[in-house]
Amino acid sequence: MAKLYFRYGSVGSAKTLNLLAVAHNYEQQNKKVLILKPALDNRFGLEVVRSRAGLEKKAHFLLEADTRLIDAHLEGLSCILVDEAQFLSEGVIEHFRSITLLKDIPVICYGLRTDFKSRLFEGARRLLELADSVEEVKNTCHFCNQKAVFNLKFVNGKAVIDGPSVELGAEEKYLAACARCYDAKTHAFSARS
Repeated sequence: MAKLYFRYGSVGSAKTLNLLAVAHNYEQQNKKVLILKPALDNRFGLEVVRSRAGLEKKAHFLLEADTRLIDAHLEGLSCILVDEAQFLSEGVIEHFRSITLLKDIPVICYGLRTDFKSRLFEGARRLLELADSVEEVKNTCHFCNQKAVFNLKFVNGKAVIDGPSVELGAEEKYLAACARCYDAKTHAFSARS
């Protein structure tokens, strides 16, 4: 039986690089894969899935709330790979679950678990609830050698925990942090004591 996977990690943990490697492996075996990403992710171009290491592939199409476009591409498909899955709606995640059950096609979603405020994204929350397999793509803290579990957002060089949860950017705006460094920069946890 096909599975729904959620592979999450902090910013800069090579999630997209992993997705591109998985796509390459399927294609080397002459298997058909579908690479998807949310329509709102236009950081590297609207139809481009690109890793920070510089590798990229064209997304087959962009995901919005309407899932009918996905269904039109399922014939002969070996796997669906999804980048930035945290930005997807609950309905899209639930549709991926039904694809694994009804069409026996694995769906591997990559994304962040939480925003810079340490709150779950909608798509990540639903994936944590529904996925057959939840795997962490590990990363180290930008400021020390501990495991990174948080995403720090910077505005004018200062770490912040206010503002919109969805604001696209890369290393110029977001850095991975362990709990201690996240708190040292934001006082998000120690201020509550």
